[in-house]
Amino acid sequence: MGYVEKNLMSGEEVVYRAKVHWMIYLMGLFFIVLGITIITSAKEIALLGVLLVIGGLIDLFKAFIFKMSTELVVTTKRVIAKFGFIKRTTMELNHSKVESLSVDQGIIQRILNAGTITVHGTGGGKTPIPNIDEPLIFRTNAMETIDKN
Repeated sequence: MGYVEKNLMSGEEVVYRAKVHWMIYLMGLFFIVLGITIITSAKEIALLGVLLVIGGLIDLFKAFIFKMSTELVVTTKRVIAKFGFIKRTTMELNHSKVESLSVDQGIIQRILNAGTITVHGTGGGKTPIPNIDEPLIFRTNAMETIDKN
C-alpha cells in the first residue's frame, strides 16, 4: 500500500495514476556501456572504465529509487504528488485549488512520450514533476476529473 492509498479521505477514489518513464535509466546504462567498452578496448585506461561502470550503477540505483518512491495521482477530490524515499516531499491540491497543469517536453521526450508536468495552484504555487510517462494523457484525465467537480 502506497502513500496515496494510506492518505485517501473518506469517499475519495483514485481516478488516474501516472508512472515514471523508463528513460530515467538511459544515462546510467550509457555510462555502464561506455565503461565496459573502455575496459575491453583500452587496457591503459581501464580504471576510467571501472569508474564509469560504478558511476552508471549508482545512477541506475538512484533512478530506481526515484521510480519506486514517486507517486502522481488524480483522485476524485485532489491531485497528489509524492517524491522521496527517506526525505519525503508531498503536494496535495484540492481540485478547486488547481489552476492549470502544463506539460513540458523536449524533442527526445516527445519521441519517447515522456515529459515534465507542472501543477499550478491558485496563489502562484508551482510543482514540477519530471520524467512522467504519457504526460498529455495524465493532464487530460486530471483536467476532466477537475472539471467534473
